[in-house]
Amino acid sequence: MSFQYVGLDEAIARPGLRMVVVSSIPSPWGEAAKGILHVKGIDWVAVRLVYDDEKLTQWAGERSGPIAVYNDEKPRGGWSEILRLAERLAPTPPLLPKDPVERVIAFGLAHELMAEGGLAWSRRVELVHAGLQNKGGFPERISKYLARKYGYSPAAGAAAGSHVVELLQMLTARLKAQHKAGSRYYVGHALSAVDIYSAAVMAMFAPLPETQCKMDEGMRAAFGLRGAAAAAALDPALLGHRDMMYADHLELPLAL
Repeated sequence: MSFQYVGLDEAIARPGLRMVVVSSIPSPWGEAAKGILHVKGIDWVAVRLVYDDEKLTQWAGERSGPIAVYNDEKPRGGWSEILRLAERLAPTPPLLPKDPVERVIAFGLAHELMAEGGLAWSRRVELVHAGLQNKGGFPERISKYLARKYGYSPAAGAAAGSHVVELLQMLTARLKAQHKAGSRYYVGHALSAVDIYSAAVMAMFAPLPETQCKMDEGMRAAFGLRGAAAAAALDPALLGHRDMMYADHLELPLAL
């Protein structure tokens, strides 16, 4: 489902769903939110995130994005708030299991993928650390900005790589157990938000090809940086799941 960018004044004046997103970079949080809206067929318009824009902050709040604003309701940021809003606006198809046990599993896996300290967060810290150490990762200017914004410390940076490996191994084990049970998905036998989150996060390890995702070559190189441990932990099952998701459920090429 395609979307369009509009100016801030137009977005404020419009009814319906507006979402502030990072442009030009396949941010896993933004791409996951876009994927949820696509799967549910929810119409929306995009506003480019501009840092330190006072008017944007007054309207959408101080969060980094994505930030969703529906009609005159309060802004919603973060993966769980946007997911719950989408579930309310378009209950079908559901992206959270009805079974309470499966629902707990889905939220747990989603947290480990998207929340502070989860896979996407830890991978970002890892790439900031590499950039500040002049060992690849994000360019120095971006690394310094992200370090200030997200509370980076050298100790956290040094620990991020091992946590990334642990989470990749956990996700691989989950997927392979599901395959043995006859499912292509992380939870039960149906698509859930967890599958969308995982597909989006994989861009931070193996970006989609240029024909499917045009992006700055410096950022592409940063996302592709992998040490030996992470390279070994990035099991083909994870990338195979990502490819299945884009082939069967999500939209290509990515619109950044």
